[in-house]
Amino acid sequence: MDRPNVIFVLVDQMRGDCLGADGNGAICTPNLDYLAACGTRFNHAYSAVPSCLPARAALWSGQSQWHTGVLGMGRGQGPTPNDFPHTLAGEFTAAGYRTHMVGKGHFHPQRALMGFETIELDESGRTLANGFLDEYRDWFGKHAPDGVTPDDHGVDWNSWLSRPWHTAEHLHPTHWTMSRAIEFVKTREVDRPFFLNISFARPHSPYVPPRHLIDWYERAGVPEPHVGDWAGLHDDPQQAVNPNAWRGRMAPELIRRARIGYYGEVSFIDQQVGRLMNWLHRFAPKVAQNTWFLFTSDHGDMQGDHNLWRKTYAYEGSARIPFIVTSPSRQGRPQRPVADEVVELRDVMPTLLDACGLSVPKTVDGVSLLGPMKAPANGWRQYILGEHCTCYSTEQEMQYVTDGRRKLVWLPRLGREQFFDLEQDPGECRDLIAAPDRQREIETWRGYLTCELEARNCGWVRDGRPHCPSDAPLVSPFKDVRWQGQG
Repeated sequence: MDRPNVIFVLVDQMRGDCLGADGNGAICTPNLDYLAACGTRFNHAYSAVPSCLPARAALWSGQSQWHTGVLGMGRGQGPTPNDFPHTLAGEFTAAGYRTHMVGKGHFHPQRALMGFETIELDESGRTLANGFLDEYRDWFGKHAPDGVTPDDHGVDWNSWLSRPWHTAEHLHPTHWTMSRAIEFVKTREVDRPFFLNISFARPHSPYVPPRHLIDWYERAGVPEPHVGDWAGLHDDPQQAVNPNAWRGRMAPELIRRARIGYYGEVSFIDQQVGRLMNWLHRFAPKVAQNTWFLFTSDHGDMQGDHNLWRKTYAYEGSARIPFIVTSPSRQGRPQRPVADEVVELRDVMPTLLDACGLSVPKTVDGVSLLGPMKAPANGWRQYILGEHCTCYSTEQEMQYVTDGRRKLVWLPRLGREQFFDLEQDPGECRDLIAAPDRQREIETWRGYLTCELEARNCGWVRDGRPHCPSDAPLVSPFKDVRWQGQG
């Protein structure tokens, strides 16, 4: 039997609740919903370090953030290493697969291959540094009207502002990314299986989808943000007037406009996924029948929830991500359409290697998800540990533990804890940390966090409780020395 292909779709900054299949009745994602219906959607999927660099370090290496050495995008940290002993793409390349990535890499240096044979980049705002020109901008310059640039919409790369894309739809980076992905499948070496990473730089801001999607959500409407009984912590009037604010209570109409643009970007990605599926079924049906699909995001986007924007937070809008695995159609649909095991990005690498019959290196901390696609898993992890170092402000540095049903959040620089019952309160609007009837449960979750920090031997536990010992950043011993695995 021919070895299966893999199409791994990675999007940037997409919330886990921005799928119709997740129960969101406002968002239009029919193609992703169909992909989920044909596979398994993991309902409790998280980004353990919810910002671009650390999330992608865990994804490409299959390692925990402590072992990647990247605990966030901020002080004490560094870029994504490009010298991991084993990477997801590198293992497929070593096994004889034709490996290619199109879209956002965010590697360091920018032309690092991370195990891929070839790459075609859309590096968004990072192309403006040091005269670097990626394939998307080079192509745009040759095909756009004279004098038009991808930045003429006037929205910055971390802004909450929104407006329609300013030129032709086919010039949008999301359209370009899928065009290049389809071209790869068209022109590939047919005697080799392939591993294709389609890495969309959206729905990360700027929120500038094609006009027809802005118009759609203007008519259909978008949900209002979740605003918790604790969200006054981030009601910062000085920050709120900044078009690139990370926090602050904006006017309802401004939040609505941002969400319209964000939803439009998600739907445009969905349309491009549909474009790929239609092309495969029409022109390459044998490929469609023999390809694994995995769809996920590196992290989410707060979108005004609790007066917060962007990512790096422990809250669901930032940390929870979509996660869909679909097996080749010739194998039939998996037995579990929805799995409730808590999973994270380090599980992508062992899942796809296992799916293709390739061995999983000893450096990998993640776990294959093929078992939970068939039946509830016995002895699965009880929780995941998430964290992020100081990035925008010391106030937002955090640690969290969750299983998708409960969540304990620790804000070490503020000396504050929060506890949420996600089953009863998925929007995290009620902080139960002081609830008398929850104290035994909270102590269990605090114990999970304490256990994780104790195992690191990093000095962040005192008297059996999490403790921030100083103003110094927490730095992994593997920041500059690669983890080689157990044994």
